[in-house]
Amino acid sequence: MQWTRYWRAADRPVEAMHAHFTSHRYHRHSHDAYSFGVTEEGAQSFRCRGGAHTSPAGTVVAFNPDEAHDGYPATADGFTYRIIHIGPELVAELLPRPPLFRDPVCRAPALADALRDLHTALREGTALARDEQLVRTVHAMAAHVTPPRRRQEPDGDPTAARDVLEAHHADDVPIEALTGATDLSRFALYRAFRSRYGLSPSEYQRQRRLREARALLAAGVPPTEVAVSTGFADQAHLTRWFRRCYGITPAVYARAARP
Repeated sequence: MQWTRYWRAADRPVEAMHAHFTSHRYHRHSHDAYSFGVTEEGAQSFRCRGGAHTSPAGTVVAFNPDEAHDGYPATADGFTYRIIHIGPELVAELLPRPPLFRDPVCRAPALADALRDLHTALREGTALARDEQLVRTVHAMAAHVTPPRRRQEPDGDPTAARDVLEAHHADDVPIEALTGATDLSRFALYRAFRSRYGLSPSEYQRQRRLREARALLAAGVPPTEVAVSTGFADQAHLTRWFRRCYGITPAVYARAARP
């Protein structure tokens, strides 16, 4: 049986999930946060940075902000894991130079212990205990990661195309608007965009819509209104993609920070 327990702070960019999945497959997506957790039982697999990875029990899964990835059970028995998302602005308050994870899977017992303790504190501890564990975890993270090597990117700058999608994320943007903004052919644009952001332009736009949906849901806007204002066809369309990318429904996310 699959299950999820989700928690998020009402006053700061911190979220946590404890889940067991046997058949759920995450669609390729990214988070605007440091996302890292511990696989407790079984094993999970995913693709990230152009390669395939597997996280068996006891290992730490680590994604940098905006790092695209998917995810699925590595075996028929599925996997259980705890994952925490911490906004980069919060990490920047604690570290002079926020770290970047070099490897998406690592064996780091001290970091794994800190993550488990933080997860418990977020759900059960006092505000002071949560802050103390957060500081401990961020510093453990910095001690176990090193900057990644810079990848060679294809010719062409997709930044202007991304800016168009950011400004018009709820609109039906034609490909001509993106090629016109970058002076790249369709093929060159797709290749450069995917290399830079880890997502195709359409996936990036959907991810941007989902992030806006999360902000509106957290502010108490009803899911039906959220779906329309963020460019989804209807609430069912929003729910389908929300679950594919985050493993929970919009309703669960909206309730998570309520007292």
